[in-house]
Amino acid sequence: MDSEQRRRRKQHGRIYRPACAKLFLVRSVTLCLSFLVFLLFISSDRLPIRRDGSFRPVLRTSTMSLWPAFLTGGGGGTGISQYQNLVVEGRVLLPDHLVLIVSNKLTPPTDNLDCVYYDNMLERVVLKPVISVDEYHHQSKSIVRCHLPPLNFSASVNLRGRGRSGDGVVERREWLLRLNQSVVPSWDKVVYEAVLDSNGDTSSAVVFAKGLNLRPHREADARKFRCHFSLTNFDQGSFVFKTRAIAAAQEVVRCLLPPSILNNLDKAKDIRVSVSHVDYKVEGAGNAPLPSVAKVQIINSHELKSSTGKYELCACTMLWNQASFLREWIIYHAWLGIERWFIYDNNSDDEAQEVIDELNLHKYNITRHAWPWVKAQEAGFSHCALRAKHECRWLGFFDVDEFFYFPLRRGRYTAGPDSLRALVMKYSDSPIIGELRTVCHSYGPSGLTSPLSQGVTVSYTCRLEAPERHKSVVRPELLHATLLNAVHHFKLRDGYKYLNLRESKVVVNHYKYQVWDSFQAKFFRRVSTYVTDWKEDQNTGSRDRAPGLGNGGH
Repeated sequence: MDSEQRRRRKQHGRIYRPACAKLFLVRSVTLCLSFLVFLLFISSDRLPIRRDGSFRPVLRTSTMSLWPAFLTGGGGGTGISQYQNLVVEGRVLLPDHLVLIVSNKLTPPTDNLDCVYYDNMLERVVLKPVISVDEYHHQSKSIVRCHLPPLNFSASVNLRGRGRSGDGVVERREWLLRLNQSVVPSWDKVVYEAVLDSNGDTSSAVVFAKGLNLRPHREADARKFRCHFSLTNFDQGSFVFKTRAIAAAQEVVRCLLPPSILNNLDKAKDIRVSVSHVDYKVEGAGNAPLPSVAKVQIINSHELKSSTGKYELCACTMLWNQASFLREWIIYHAWLGIERWFIYDNNSDDEAQEVIDELNLHKYNITRHAWPWVKAQEAGFSHCALRAKHECRWLGFFDVDEFFYFPLRRGRYTAGPDSLRALVMKYSDSPIIGELRTVCHSYGPSGLTSPLSQGVTVSYTCRLEAPERHKSVVRPELLHATLLNAVHHFKLRDGYKYLNLRESKVVVNHYKYQVWDSFQAKFFRRVSTYVTDWKEDQNTGSRDRAPGLGNGGH
């Protein structure tokens, strides 16, 4: 009898044990999923709690890849797969186009990539091919340039890979429009770059911003500014660290780092940064942070030339569609001793990259850096100084139509290989000299109506009698904390000064006023922040204007 009961209990257990186990498994999974959903909810910015304890509901644009196949180009095609998970992390509305900062590195070909424009009134989406794609932040990200949005279309432009169709209209998708809620900053008020500057025991964030309205060529009162650090956009209600500024001038604000980042600098990478005005005399008074697309950039250690020491002489320039001058300029100055080149490309659409690639095959050591920000040459040079100081003892700032020249002595040209490098090396150990200045002589068209194939140094032979301005070669580690510059020279740290080199020793030949076609191309758009474009009726007495041409076209 007992054995029979045991047998029945075993059968009963075999019948119901799987059902119990299944029920237990379902309950466990349900509890786990509920807990995960709860964690996601409290950690997301759907319930934003600020440091001051206030609650602020926000609209946010999702950064998840929610695009269906027809918008990601999932239907096939060459190079389409790299567009599957595009994340647009920033947009800036420039005067003549829209810049999109993409967290992905896009590789050629990119001619199958479209900009997606939203019509908020008719609830439709229009597609147009991108203008161009560029590498950004040392190839880890990309810049995509799109045409300005049509009338009544939002500036919150997205991207999609093109499948079987080209330009066209995608019909109404209401859920797509709900993603389109972010405000796109315009170029006159935005934080656009940020760099971690580490000097041994001291580190700070150097932030670049439009809209500070600071006086040109003057140091500002740093007490009036604060930097804000966040993992997300500042309009999403995320937790924000705030630190005080320690230096400010023009478009640059240098701030202390939050303690949590200072103790582990690797955490600084890709932290979003903004700047705000404050009234330091009134506790808590101040403006909201500026819109920002800037994330902290760390100069990669593999770029630093620490194992063999620094280069003695480097050069930095900013250009726009001047590829035709680049080869002559680099080869000539490499002969004079320049060892390293930083080319800041301000939205060129010529063959600059091809020329640089060809020269690098011959070991010219050139880095091209995409600088999409218009009318920001001074800021670009400050940015370049931050990059170069880890690699270079001396850094020259001059344009691709400017050539250092060693005058004749007793009827003989005394310059030889490495002459410029040998000159600056005489002052490398100086306890007081931080900058060498050289006067410029401006050359005119010299009777030519079309450029000669021999290059500018042979083609143009007539110059103005009096020199115009100067160019500088600096020791980047001795620059003032503001990185203040007027393109032609920098502000130095206290205790250091510049030296004017004698004109009999060296000059800069500036081939400024070339044949008409070249002149028009050069002066069509000036890259300097404080130089007026030549067709505008402003500052007509400036040396940056063309003598006798006024402000009209021909």
